[in-house]
Amino acid sequence: MSLQQQCRLPDIRLTRSQQERRVGVEIEISGLSYARLVDLLCQLLPGAPTPVSRYITAIHTDLGDFGVELDSDPIKELNFQDEQLPEAIRELGGQALQLIDAAAEKIVPLEIVTPPLPITKLERIERLCNQLRESGALGSREAIYYAFGLQLNPELPDLEAPTLVRYLQAFAALYDWLKSRHQLDISRKLTSYIEPWDSLFVDQLIEPGYAPDLNQLMEDYLRHNPTRNRALDLLPLFAHLNRELLQEHVSDPRIKARPTLHYRLPDCDIDNPDWHFSVVWNDWVVLEQVAANAADLKELLTAFRESRRLSFHNLTHGWTEACDQWLHAKGYVS
Repeated sequence: MSLQQQCRLPDIRLTRSQQERRVGVEIEISGLSYARLVDLLCQLLPGAPTPVSRYITAIHTDLGDFGVELDSDPIKELNFQDEQLPEAIRELGGQALQLIDAAAEKIVPLEIVTPPLPITKLERIERLCNQLRESGALGSREAIYYAFGLQLNPELPDLEAPTLVRYLQAFAALYDWLKSRHQLDISRKLTSYIEPWDSLFVDQLIEPGYAPDLNQLMEDYLRHNPTRNRALDLLPLFAHLNRELLQEHVSDPRIKARPTLHYRLPDCDIDNPDWHFSVVWNDWVVLEQVAANAADLKELLTAFRESRRLSFHNLTHGWTEACDQWLHAKGYVS
C-alpha cells in the first residue's frame, strides 16, 4: 500500500477518558446483489451472518457487527405474507417480491454500515473498499441515476462546547475545499451538493468571540438548520446531548442518537481505481488538524470571513483556491 493510500491519524487520537477515538463508516454501492454482498463480506472481513429482517443482515466480526441493508425503507418493509392481505395476493407475494427485488437492486443502493472502529483500524476499510471494487462493486459514476454516498461518523475528543465549536468552524471554512475534492463532475451537473448549513448560522458561527454553551449552540444551529439534510448533520449528536431540546425543533424518528459528527459525502466512486477511502478520510484529518491548532484556525477564519464580504477581489477570486493555497502553505496538504 502506497503512502497516498494510507489512512492518516489525527494528532488527537484519544478521548477525554483516554480511550482511542472511533469512527463509523457507511458505504453505499451497487453492482452486486444483496445475497452476493453478504456472502462477499463474510469472506472478506471475515464474519458470520445473522439475518435481522428482510434486506438487513448483521455480520459478526472481530471488530464488531457490520450491517448490510438495502437503503430503502419502503422496500425493506414490504410483506406480502401479512395475514390481513387477501389469500390471492399472498400467494402471488413471492413472485412479486422477486420482481421488486430484482428491480430494487439495480437502482437502490446497498449500504454497508460498520461498527464504531478504532481510528487505527481504518486500513481495514481501505482494503475492504479495494476488494469490493475488484469484486464488481459500482459507485456513483456508473450511471446517472446512481447517487450513492459515503458517510463518516467520527467520535469527538470530548463533548464540550468549545471543542464542538472549533470543529464546526473548521468545517465551515473548509467546506468548499472538501466539496471540490469529493464531488464527481457528473454529480455536480445533475444533482445539488448537500449544503453545509444556513448562511446566517455560518455568519454567527465564525464571528470573533463566538463562545456559546452547548444548549445555546444547539439553539443557534436548530433555529437555522432544523433538518437532517446537511453535509455535516449535527442532529444525531444533539439527540445524544439533549434530545428534549432537539425535539422542540425537530421530530424525526430516523434520528439516531450517537456521540459523533455525521459527515455526509454525496458520492462513492468505489469503481474508480483512482478513488480510495483513505483519500476521503485523510481530507477529514486535515480538518481535524486545523481544528486542533488554535492559531491556524483563527487565521483561517479571518480569511474566510473576509472572503464572504462583497468586494471586487472576492468577485474575481474564489475561496476554494485561496483555501487550497493556505492549506499548502501551512503544510496541511502536500
